[in-house]
Amino acid sequence: MGRITQSRKITSVRIRDGRLYHAEKPDLVAVEEPLDVRLNGKELTLTMRTPGNDVELVHGFLHAEGLIRSREDVLEARYCDGAVVEDDSGFARNTYNVMNVKTRDARVMPLAIRQFTQTSACGVCGKASIDAVVTKGRFPITDDWRVDPATIFRAVSQISSGQQVFSKTGGVHAAALATRDGRVLVVREDVGRHNAVDKVIGWAIAEDLLPLSEHMLIVSSRASFEITQKAYMAGIPLLVCVSAPSSLALDTAERVGMSVCAFTRVAGEGDAAKKRGGDAPGDGRMNVYTHPQRLDLSGSES
Repeated sequence: MGRITQSRKITSVRIRDGRLYHAEKPDLVAVEEPLDVRLNGKELTLTMRTPGNDVELVHGFLHAEGLIRSREDVLEARYCDGAVVEDDSGFARNTYNVMNVKTRDARVMPLAIRQFTQTSACGVCGKASIDAVVTKGRFPITDDWRVDPATIFRAVSQISSGQQVFSKTGGVHAAALATRDGRVLVVREDVGRHNAVDKVIGWAIAEDLLPLSEHMLIVSSRASFEITQKAYMAGIPLLVCVSAPSSLALDTAERVGMSVCAFTRVAGEGDAAKKRGGDAPGDGRMNVYTHPQRLDLSGSES
């Protein structure tokens, strides 16, 4: 069974009163892996999830899609018996990432089946998902520039002024595109975090800015595999998120050369920061999970 959490080594970066500090430390991230759902032996959909309670997940999905009405409609739900071969070892392994559901009425199938890229082997894994992304990518991630952490914090602090819907409802995510010197070009909102990212990249496409090799993507949500994929497809070398990253997002970023900064907080956020006072412009903190060399830490007092 897949793991629920994964341990990683990160670089913790903090600026307090204009002074830069950093340290290496361990951290836990939530695991994200693909689940290939098959209905009566036919490919249905591929979803990203945290392993565990997969039978419940599949039942809920099928019910929401109107493919089953009660538990009596399902005869069997089990992981595929096939296996993948471990790299270099030659040993077979079941990834527990493929589940087939047999229904009482074998003719039950959706009107439209979502198409996705995967191998025909019964044992889809995160590596296959990353390979598919790399194959589709047109823009290699460049590593020819560095950014001052204070520049990232200043860019993040500018986003709130563009979150007009969030200020009224508190119920939407935001995505923003900023230049390497911290100038925010566009902010978009949506109830779906992936939709907000699509809007930002869609704006860049309309402006003929791709590849976005001189830009950073900032999201108000966590960094999932899909958001990392969208950033890579646009050639973005730096992804900054306010919340946590998933394991598959980090594996993807590590593979393609993208820096991921998470748990990003800027000066003045929260009651504790307001009571403390004394924060200077550009103060903040964040964890750097992949490719920390893209951040200029030369002035750090670690």
